[in-house]
Amino acid sequence: MSGLLRTVASRAAPVLRGHTVTQRANVYTRPAKEKIGAVESVVGLGMFSLAILGPSGWILCHLEDYKKKE
Repeated sequence: MSGLLRTVASRAAPVLRGHTVTQRANVYTRPAKEKIGAVESVVGLGMFSLAILGPSGWILCHLEDYKKKE
């Protein structure tokens, strides 16, 4: 058991000391080719909210049906 702890400690020690190499992603951004209008934004947000809240709303509306034992 002490051999296992020694192995884990030897692998974890450098990480805990902070001698790891920090990786940074190179992200290059540019302005959008076309501007997104207000209508497109509203439609997009509406579709996302419907996709997320729709199923949970359906379940809550039909909760009494799900409680019935048949």
